[in-house]
Amino acid sequence: MADSLCRLDHLPPKATSQAVDQRGKWGSKKEFILSAAGAIIGLGNVWRFPYLCYKNGGGAFLIPYILFLGACGIPLFILEISLGQYTSQGGIMCWRKICPLFEGMGYASQLIVFYGCISYIVILAWAFLYLFSSFSGELPWATCNNTWNSGSCVVLNNFNATVNWTLPVNASSSVSEFWQRRVLNISTGIEVLGNIQWELSLCLLLAWIICYFCVWKGVRSTGKAAYVTATFPFIMLTVLFIRGMTLPGAFHGIKYYLYPNPDRLADPQVWIDAGTQIFYSYAICLGCLTTLGSYNKYNNNCYRDCFCLCLLNSGTSIISGFAIFSVLGYMSQKQGVNISLVADSGPGLVFIVYPQAVTLLPWPQVWSVCFFTMIILLGIDGQFIGLESIMTSLSDVYPSQIRKGFRRELLLMLICASGYVFGLLLVCQGGAYILQIFDHYVCSGPTLLLLAIFQSVVIGWIYGADRFYDNIKDMIGYKPLALIKYCWLYGTPLICSGTLLFLLLRYTPLRFNNSYVYPWWAYCFGWFLAMSSLMMIPVTMVWKLAHVKGNLWQRLKMSSKPACDNPVVTKEMTSMSTSLHFLEGGQDGKL
Repeated sequence: MADSLCRLDHLPPKATSQAVDQRGKWGSKKEFILSAAGAIIGLGNVWRFPYLCYKNGGGAFLIPYILFLGACGIPLFILEISLGQYTSQGGIMCWRKICPLFEGMGYASQLIVFYGCISYIVILAWAFLYLFSSFSGELPWATCNNTWNSGSCVVLNNFNATVNWTLPVNASSSVSEFWQRRVLNISTGIEVLGNIQWELSLCLLLAWIICYFCVWKGVRSTGKAAYVTATFPFIMLTVLFIRGMTLPGAFHGIKYYLYPNPDRLADPQVWIDAGTQIFYSYAICLGCLTTLGSYNKYNNNCYRDCFCLCLLNSGTSIISGFAIFSVLGYMSQKQGVNISLVADSGPGLVFIVYPQAVTLLPWPQVWSVCFFTMIILLGIDGQFIGLESIMTSLSDVYPSQIRKGFRRELLLMLICASGYVFGLLLVCQGGAYILQIFDHYVCSGPTLLLLAIFQSVVIGWIYGADRFYDNIKDMIGYKPLALIKYCWLYGTPLICSGTLLFLLLRYTPLRFNNSYVYPWWAYCFGWFLAMSSLMMIPVTMVWKLAHVKGNLWQRLKMSSKPACDNPVVTKEMTSMSTSLHFLEGGQDGKL
């Protein structure tokens, strides 16, 4: 069996059994598929892809999207899932076994995931507040009779679509005021942090508690939670799709969504948007996929699973566009305005446009509850899979310290508690400004593109694409499509390098709502967040080289060898095998 020391199967039978029991495995194939689907199908499918498709040429946008998917998305997706399954290790230890010199990629990805958990969960707090507000006699964002409304508040539904009308000067809709003045209660800038909003802080606490109990027992709880969190959003999306397609004006919205405009393909920004969407929605380069794959059985057909999951992800993005734009078409017809005035992306779509849309429907409270329940479950999936990735990586690095007794649960509680404390800054009146810095710099295109380049180079050129192909064949019984190998070698690093160069050349300073300019220290904070993760790669390299004997070239060669070829790492793994064998009851300690 190829390179057996790179995975747990090199242990003696009893020790192998104990190692698997301590670490855990998926209870069934369904748990892996649902957990992986929950990790990659999230808010980006609902609030980002449909708008990008509409903005960048409709159906023509699918051309660069599919090209990036085939050249970067699918190859990296297969790489990460297969790497986790082959090594039976999470996002850090998998690189120590494959190429110890680049172990820092694992630390970088887990730090990015931790930053993302702190910021991403705030969206869930907003969604919980909208969900609780939906259980009222009248939706609070449908009127201007609330304490937070200003004198210039207007209810858009009161206008007659058959009459030409324009909003009064300085007027703001009731939905926008609920978002800006009630939910965010936003301050004038990041310099004015303001007070913590207690209702949002309680919603944030609720979100963290739910995530904790989804992860606290490892894959035993994560897999079971995925049965609900991964399936219910599909049910809700189907319901919204059917309801949207039956609304008047729905096909008017679908036309704007998919009508092809080939001229847009000449704009380089369209291709950049397609590439960044692939990285954004497929959760690649974050270590989460490696973690999920590491709990598979060794002979699981991960190659086939990856294609099914990729098809499911992109299919969900396209279907969600029908659900969203059918409602937007109804809104534009109902209000008598062009669809470009109601189409939006990101939080604006979820917390302004769609709440406005449900006020136009019969039984608006029912549709509001359905929509925000779907948003919460889409977000919860990604959040607790991120937490599971962090816990798995730490447990793999320090198994004897974390897996004993209740230490894992206590460490998870500490991580959740620290995440909640940091998150309180994001639910202050100035928290929205900080949240955008996290979103722009932490999981930014340049950061993920650099990690993608490193991953493909390490597997393709240092460890060896042919060697990794043999590893996959050893697991699934046949070699994958040869095109995947050439993507690791040439396609992915070249395309990602070109995209990264273009992003750096087109760099513009971050602005809030395209108007507010951040102070200089806010940009410094953002770059610190980005560099603090990437710096883990060179720092770990220096540390690895310092602990190997020989000249620089000899150190580089030794540090780049996988565990199965590295006598230093092999000795450590053999020692671990002996210890586990003694724990299991072995008398002679021989392997």
